Amino acid sequence: MLRFLLVFAAGAGIMIKVQAEPLKIGWASRDISTAEPVGIRGQNYLRISQKVLDPLSVTALAVDNGKDAVIFLAMDNVCLPKHINKAITGTVAKLAPEVPVRKILMNVTHSHSTGDLFPSRLGFPCDMPRTPGREYADFFVRRAAEAVVEAWKKRTPGGVAWGYGYAVVGHCRRTVYFDDASKRSGATASVPGVMINGHCVMHGNTDDRQFSHFETGSDPHVNLLFTFDSKGGLTGAIINVPCPSQSSGNISMLSADYWHDVRLAIRAKYGDIFILPQCAAAGDISPRILYYKQAQERRFRLKYGRKAEYQGEFARKDSAERIAAAFSEVYSWARKDIRCSLPITHITADIKISKRPVSDAEFKREKEILAELEKTPFAAAGDPAQRQRHDSYLVSKRSRCRSIIRRYEEQKRNPWGDVELHAVRIGDIAFASCPFELYTDYMLRIQARSPFEQTFIVQLANTVDVSGYVPTERAEKNCGYSADYYSSRISSRGGQELVEKTLEILKQIKTNDAKSPCKRRP
Repeated sequence: MLRFLLVFAAGAGIMIKVQAEPLKIGWASRDISTAEPVGIRGQNYLRISQKVLDPLSVTALAVDNGKDAVIFLAMDNVCLPKHINKAITGTVAKLAPEVPVRKILMNVTHSHSTGDLFPSRLGFPCDMPRTPGREYADFFVRRAAEAVVEAWKKRTPGGVAWGYGYAVVGHCRRTVYFDDASKRSGATASVPGVMINGHCVMHGNTDDRQFSHFETGSDPHVNLLFTFDSKGGLTGAIINVPCPSQSSGNISMLSADYWHDVRLAIRAKYGDIFILPQCAAAGDISPRILYYKQAQERRFRLKYGRKAEYQGEFARKDSAERIAAAFSEVYSWARKDIRCSLPITHITADIKISKRPVSDAEFKREKEILAELEKTPFAAAGDPAQRQRHDSYLVSKRSRCRSIIRRYEEQKRNPWGDVELHAVRIGDIAFASCPFELYTDYMLRIQARSPFEQTFIVQLANTVDVSGYVPTERAEKNCGYSADYYSSRISSRGGQELVEKTLEILKQIKTNDAKSPCKRRP
């Protein structure tokens, strides 16, 4: 029979239930900024970092109850390539073989102002600084692995509390028109090798006679998991927001974007606690408002009283203030129910979902586009920065065309995308991972049918085989960037398959059913 110890946090009137086998919790963080010039991903052209605007971080949280465990690992970066995923787990295994590497649920914040984790992208003859992609990737992997190992080794008895609040951070970025924008000329027309527009254009102009609506809404929910030491002191929190950190998406400086401002705002009130950021499903969402622009400019002018020093500065601060307010509101009541002993179940399943097929007509079109792009010369004039942008944009377009041709040639051999799916139960809440930029509708389908009282969806997590966007059927019909075949390797059918398989596993871990038709990893 389990013994209980009642602990009252001094001056707070908080009762904590501690069982004989309490939860153990460990935190760690590392700075992953670099003063060396490094490539920056997030656009269709290459940028080189000029300096560190604000620090980038990797943060790890280990939670176990003696029977199962989860290690959350969040990283300020735009994507999580397969080779980085493997390198982190491999390095952790070398540093500390006792760490259960298959229990690591890793994710990125999807900032567009972070270091490139791919090898050097110098595939074109323009004069520009060397970009140490391999060196930065090695540094990144080592720091991430160190954080995981430290968090695991620092586990001590503690407790968790959870809840949700509200903060509008993201807005739908898909503008829908009455007419087919691809038949227009100018900015709303399709761009071969980059995007195929239709009735929808990403970040499309709303001051347009043909403007109809935004394709979807926004999700104001902020899901939070707080951690405490054995005396009830706040040690950190997972903050799950359905919006990528892309307020400063075009700068040539390393930055954690609005997550940096969130850390500053929360720590100013609660001390130097750990903050682990997660991006919930937001494939059709961004922090960029597409209308009310003049009202927003006035808001920022009156609110902050000066000119912005860099792109997105005030939008970042504005979002961070709302997230920090949601944090405080939820913390004020969630801390009344701190749990120090809870069931934990963590399943890592290998599943298959349907890829998006490339048609014969699309294959033919891309071969024709590629032939024209290969005739296009690299820049012969302009300063190095201009040539760099032109040439990297050309290389990017060629690469995207080749990827469509390659997918067409491979799809008959393998029409399935392999996905590593993590499902984690911590008491009455659950976490479910997704390696894609998942459209909001899919998250809502999972959360609405989940057997748990609160379900955290974590996108851009544990990338294995395929990546990119997962648009809805509605989005596929409207087309536009993030829903065209350049952007999405998984079909809307595959998206619903992901929903159903995620729910199947969530229902099993709710009842601790050990049987599963999915291939699990221990």
